[in-house]
Amino acid sequence: MATTPQRAYRAACPNCGAPVEFASAASASAVCSFCRSTLVRDGDSLRRIGVSAELFDDHSPLQLGAAGRYQGSAFTLVGRLQYGYASGPLASAAPSPPPAGAGSTGKAGSTLDGTWNEWHALFDSGKSGWLSEDNGAYVIAFDAPLQGAAPAADELVAGERRLVSGAAWSVASVTRAHLIAAQGELLRPPRVDGSEFVVVDLRNERGDVATLDYGDPAAVEWSIGRSVRLAELQMTGLREASEKTLSGRGFQCPSCGASLQLTLQSTQSIACPQCKAVIDVSRGIGADLEHYAQDNAGHDGAMPLIDLGRSGRLTLDGREIEWQVVGYQERCDVPADDDEATYWREYLLYNRQEGFVFLVDTEDGWSWVKPLTGAPQVRGDVATWAGHSYRQRERYEAKVTWVLGEFYWRVRRDEVARVTDYVGTGPASQRRLSSERTAGELTWSEGAVVDAQAIARAFGMAAAQALQRGGERVTIDFGLLKVGLIVAVVLVVLLLGFCSSSQRDCGDVRATFGEASNEYQQCLRNAGSGRALRGGSYGGFSSGGGHK
Repeated sequence: MATTPQRAYRAACPNCGAPVEFASAASASAVCSFCRSTLVRDGDSLRRIGVSAELFDDHSPLQLGAAGRYQGSAFTLVGRLQYGYASGPLASAAPSPPPAGAGSTGKAGSTLDGTWNEWHALFDSGKSGWLSEDNGAYVIAFDAPLQGAAPAADELVAGERRLVSGAAWSVASVTRAHLIAAQGELLRPPRVDGSEFVVVDLRNERGDVATLDYGDPAAVEWSIGRSVRLAELQMTGLREASEKTLSGRGFQCPSCGASLQLTLQSTQSIACPQCKAVIDVSRGIGADLEHYAQDNAGHDGAMPLIDLGRSGRLTLDGREIEWQVVGYQERCDVPADDDEATYWREYLLYNRQEGFVFLVDTEDGWSWVKPLTGAPQVRGDVATWAGHSYRQRERYEAKVTWVLGEFYWRVRRDEVARVTDYVGTGPASQRRLSSERTAGELTWSEGAVVDAQAIARAFGMAAAQALQRGGERVTIDFGLLKVGLIVAVVLVVLLLGFCSSSQRDCGDVRATFGEASNEYQQCLRNAGSGRALRGGSYGGFSSGGGHK
């Protein structure tokens, strides 16, 4: 672990007189831990340039003084910057006065899509880096000189390929950000005026993460890093786990008046369990709470098969970890013409050190997915990631139709994401890959198929529940099951015959099941649209989690 660094500089805060210590002679600024004055070094004294706002508390296990190791080198966390961001067109970035009660939860007059932290990691060698976190994912990055001129911020578009600093990158997100608060020792004086600036995230197929920070357009900051798991850093001195329900975060539903409690401090949206209204809490629960009504159940009365708040141990990528269900959403594709929409369900799972993953229940079965740090390489219909090849299955538009629980992003009514799904080939045939594009962001997710019985064992579900498809609960009767399998086999053979012809003929299905049957109507719909039968997205939801 990191040793306690020898203090290189110490002085009294000019505002309250408390001692302010610098662990690195290279640090130019600090925030007084007593009065929150923002201080810069001016020769042998400290000069006060402003006051840092209160930190927006979150579920982060990190804190000042925590120590770890990266690539054999020890480091200590000595400073923290907390940012808020909003997605969308850069033209809407004009600032406005702060609303009453907004506190430190958001930029003046803006609504947050999310927050992220950047921790100043001081290595024993004297080198400084940034341990950044966003919704449970972690990246270690280092400032680097930018080779050549930076592209103009308003020229960058999420999803495009760009040559930046002599290398090819995929633009993952273009967002507007502002500093919420600062803490501890920092390399540069923080932005104390709360002004917005543009942050651009770039990824590549090697898993590298790069960031363009346009806070000073005349001197754009450039950093490069890689994703890390918190467990790999061998961290000590982490913050103790918080209570399941955090004190001081209770409030009344603005729709029905029911008492609500937030489980995670990073929650941006919550659905009322009584009236099912979706409430935006991104600006803090002291502000006027925007909300919208939704039905009391999902499509065809579907409800979650796994209770919110339930925990279970699930093996993902060979590691058995305990996950807690904190959110649930129903999604559907946006069909063309008169096609019937396809629905699927996603459970948001949380682990304190691993962050968030999605457990997806579709007509094809269960799978899990997690947002990627890097960007797969795409050539035609084939995407390559981590040595595996994935073939494009289909492309479509998807939207959220119903939600329950808490989410680390703002849930917007009828927001549409453009989704491309891929299926692994060869040894990776059970792997799944997906990209989702929304305004200002392109998110890649990767995961794998999960056996329904494993889901049932992990979360205490009945086997019939784990085998649910399309929102209908299945009651297993082994006598009827044999008949059903025979009918299914016959139907599959018939459908395969139809698919092999360029002109699908549904006459045999009509003769077998009748003109008014669901089977015949479905065949006609598929024949008219040219779509394959499918169960929904592999990619979860675009999280806004594209920051360092």
